[in-house]
Amino acid sequence: MIRRAAAVVLALTLNPALVRAQDIVFTVNVPSADVYKGPSNVTPVIGHVSSGTVLPVSRNLGSWIKVPWPKGPDGFGFVHVTMGRLTPAGANSRVASPSSSSTSQSTAGSTTPQTPAPPARTSASRPVVTHHRSNLTPAEHNLGVGGLIGTMSTYGANARMWPTTHIAIQFGLTRDALTSTAGDSRMTSVQFEPGVMYGFFDHVSDYVWLRPYVGSTVSFRHQTLKPTSPSDVEPVSDNGLGFRFFGGTELMFASAPRFGVSADLGYRRYPTPFAGFEIDPLSMTIAGHWYIR
Repeated sequence: MIRRAAAVVLALTLNPALVRAQDIVFTVNVPSADVYKGPSNVTPVIGHVSSGTVLPVSRNLGSWIKVPWPKGPDGFGFVHVTMGRLTPAGANSRVASPSSSSTSQSTAGSTTPQTPAPPARTSASRPVVTHHRSNLTPAEHNLGVGGLIGTMSTYGANARMWPTTHIAIQFGLTRDALTSTAGDSRMTSVQFEPGVMYGFFDHVSDYVWLRPYVGSTVSFRHQTLKPTSPSDVEPVSDNGLGFRFFGGTELMFASAPRFGVSADLGYRRYPTPFAGFEIDPLSMTIAGHWYIR
């Protein structure tokens, strides 16, 4: 009996947000709020709710709330918190069902939206966060800028744009370095790499969003050979053209919807005009992007 009680206490301790969510409802206070398939606005819109609609909250994810929705995966959908406000369940006279909410748009002209009552006071042990910034919109994932690191001491800046759900355009400006097999010289390279990517599908859960992809880039490289020890030998430069094929996954979190992390593994072929340098054809890159729009 003691073990069972301890297990229940531990479960409630580890899931405080879920316990509080059972006593909270979400009231829409914009003309129309989109219901998404997952906690990201890059996922499909599966429904709409009109102003005044009150939805029960299954889980509060910070920037998003999970609500019952028959057309969603496992019967749930997601609404951004800026589309309304969170209040205690007792502060509203009615809680709308998802089926009635989905049809409320068609009858909005003939019915008057319900005006929710002011939120009631709650005890200190059950806090409720109210959001009033209804003029904001959910974070988008169309244009991201950031940086990357990779094998061969590669580092630099990177930009990624998704004009459609599946197609992306990528630009990178990076620098890398390689030491000769004899150890008496060092080759540094600066390259500009435009490319394209294809995203296969979106896998969205309560907390993360995954998008696997493949892509290819063209590398315009400027390479410089320098001696590692002091000498009278002048650096030698050369230009070349290479390419890279890669595949990986981009990861985003519902709690930080504008930030994305991606990792990919690829095959590359770069020109090596200087003897004694061999570039590993396999490459690994880790990149981070902040989506500004």
